[in-house]
Amino acid sequence: MTKASLAEAFLFLHMLRVRLLLVGKHQDGFVEDGLAFFEKKLKHYCQFETVVLAQPKQAAQLPIEELKKREGELLLKTFGAKSWVVLLDERGQTPNSPAFAQLLEKWAVGGQSHIDFVVGGAFGFSKEVYERANFQLSLSKMTFSHQIIRLLFAEQLYRAFTILRNEPYHHA
Repeated sequence: MTKASLAEAFLFLHMLRVRLLLVGKHQDGFVEDGLAFFEKKLKHYCQFETVVLAQPKQAAQLPIEELKKREGELLLKTFGAKSWVVLLDERGQTPNSPAFAQLLEKWAVGGQSHIDFVVGGAFGFSKEVYERANFQLSLSKMTFSHQIIRLLFAEQLYRAFTILRNEPYHHA
């Protein structure tokens, strides 16, 4: 990458609006603390925001498909018309950290100025949310709780930005 194109990529990344959309409140204080830690760091690289969507009323009593439908309706209302929607989903692509950084750069330089990364509820996403999504990303072939994945993803997003800026955080 030339010096001029590198500068252009940094500009696109810095102007990038990234939201981490989460269904349901944090249940563990360490997750909330960890997210706050990475949110502060991420704001040096992009316009970053964490958005927590309340679970539907009486979620515990709803059949799973009805719960996913209601959570999906909340998510669909939250996505902007220009949002590039990336679902954190066990069936998604599983890039390594440098490859994820390259995807992020490709999206930003390719004109995606608003990226919504979405962590669904405990049972995943509705059919309508899958249809709206532009990309599905898996962080591992292992299964993690939807609480823990929030923290893991925030760290990986931070890592991706440091890789793109050639900063010493990531040791390949």
